[in-house]
Amino acid sequence: MIRLQALRKVFGQRVAVDGFDLHVPRGVVFGLLGHNGAGKSTTIGMLLGQVWPTAGEVRVCGHDVFSHRSQALARVGAIFETPVFYDYLSGWRNLEILGGYTAPSRPERIREVVAWVGLSGREQSPVRTYSHGMRARLALAQALLPAPELLILDEPTNGLDPEGIHEMRETIRRLHAELGLTILLSSHLLSEVQQLCTRIAVLHQARKVFDGSVADATRSRNRVRLRTDDFPTAVAALRRDGLITGHEGGEFVTLTDGIGPSTVVKRMVELGLPVHAIQPEEETLEGFYLSLVKHAAQSEPSQARR
Repeated sequence: MIRLQALRKVFGQRVAVDGFDLHVPRGVVFGLLGHNGAGKSTTIGMLLGQVWPTAGEVRVCGHDVFSHRSQALARVGAIFETPVFYDYLSGWRNLEILGGYTAPSRPERIREVVAWVGLSGREQSPVRTYSHGMRARLALAQALLPAPELLILDEPTNGLDPEGIHEMRETIRRLHAELGLTILLSSHLLSEVQQLCTRIAVLHQARKVFDGSVADATRSRNRVRLRTDDFPTAVAALRRDGLITGHEGGEFVTLTDGIGPSTVVKRMVELGLPVHAIQPEEETLEGFYLSLVKHAAQSEPSQARR
């Protein structure tokens, strides 16, 4: 659905995106992560044909965005940067006008997307009476007007309260599950990304530093919680047998590479040490991300890009 190859964008002396390769397959919810200035919005701008790349290739829905823009973006909906509406007009009239910039939308289609985003009953009210969450849903309705196959969402929950974040998350889930949309999601809310996305890419200082599944990112790194009557004795025995490499907090042990929890349990039973529980610890996406960017920052040369 999306393919970027050696994508690069330079603004004056600043490198905004540097050698970015990316493949987003059809039907996934894909998260694009990175700090402010990492290159996420610039990348999305290039995907939408609004920012011209310095070098590289951008293909969407099988078409080059810059040589065949209309074909590439015909079935793409997007929320990019801060949506702007005519506050004195109704939500319905805004959708008529904004949708008409690309192709007029039938009333049936407007009614359908209004229902999809939960604005039925308020679509005739002036937008100036809308809450922030309702404006976010109106922006999503606008993105859905062209019946997209690909939905690009740049910080869709930005500024929303917890209830609004929950509503947007559930709406995105429904769109993916019931309409089969491919969704590219850029967000700073890592807990939301972890709940919504199956794959992620992480940008740091204009470069990609990770591209893989959320499951791989949050998989336990050999750290397990071990509950036993005598933790110090268990640690000493397991370390002596080469089954663990470390321990902490009186309940966590780090397994040696290639050693699974079942091997630890078997050895403790042989030693007569009771095992009340042993459970791999799952890393959060937040923990993975912070560790990743810290390592990336430490690996950069002193003349890092600015």
